[in-house]
Amino acid sequence: GVSPSNVKAHMQHSVGLVIKFGGTDTDGDGVYDKFDACPEVAGLEKFNGCPDADGDGIKDSDDACPNVVGLVALNGCPDADGDGIADKDDMCPNEKGTKANKGCPDTDGDGTLDKDDKCPAVTGPTANAGCPWPDTDGDSILDKDDKCPMVAGVASEGGCPEIISNEAKMGMDTFAEAILFNLESASFQKGVEKDLDGMLAIMNEFPEANFAINGYTDTSGSVSGNLKLSNARANAVSAYLVENGVDASRLTATGFGQESPIASNKTRAGRVQNRRVEVKVTN
Repeated sequence: GVSPSNVKAHMQHSVGLVIKFGGTDTDGDGVYDKFDACPEVAGLEKFNGCPDADGDGIKDSDDACPNVVGLVALNGCPDADGDGIADKDDMCPNEKGTKANKGCPDTDGDGTLDKDDKCPAVTGPTANAGCPWPDTDGDSILDKDDKCPMVAGVASEGGCPEIISNEAKMGMDTFAEAILFNLESASFQKGVEKDLDGMLAIMNEFPEANFAINGYTDTSGSVSGNLKLSNARANAVSAYLVENGVDASRLTATGFGQESPIASNKTRAGRVQNRRVEVKVTN
């Protein structure tokens, strides 16, 4: 028979194992080894003896974050901000964001994440840190493209004030055409002062504009004489404008003689037209 001492020795030798009715439970978790998918590690019966270290209901082998309580939908990982992106994959784990932005918010939807956006509530380009480009002078030309950001202007001048409008240029041409000279003289025909004053008004309205005053003659007289006369006519116009307040530095006066006629020199009416000045913007 078996002596009591032999039974005692057998039990001492088997103390590392839990023996229940002839079954072995190596890890002592209450699940027999033959039924235990993780016989060396204590676990839960509902997981066939495998562990759930963080107690989140997801066994460790299926848990991407086995030591932190998490969600089934995120393979056992936590989502502190509740945006559906696991904290481990979330660049902004405490602020709701989108997958496209790696879990970070972009409140104004301008493509610049709030954390990098100096104007998170207002749409703006990333190149300007998420802020709209300013238009300080309110001329609809953004400061970054505006050569004169503090003064309202027009696109044709790069955001600077219009040097002179097309309407004013046309007006200047009309006034210049009406300035006629007496034959072989730099003196004005009667009644041209109103046209000179019209030119003066335009020059005062557009103080940034500079002008070339070009004088011409008909073919009466010598070529050299006509050149001299046309120069005198251009200077007569310039002198009138300067005497009435136009800065002389804005004007140049040049005579071209009988060059570039605009009408026939064979008729009296044509010659009258050729005795003229033209005023052109130079800037």
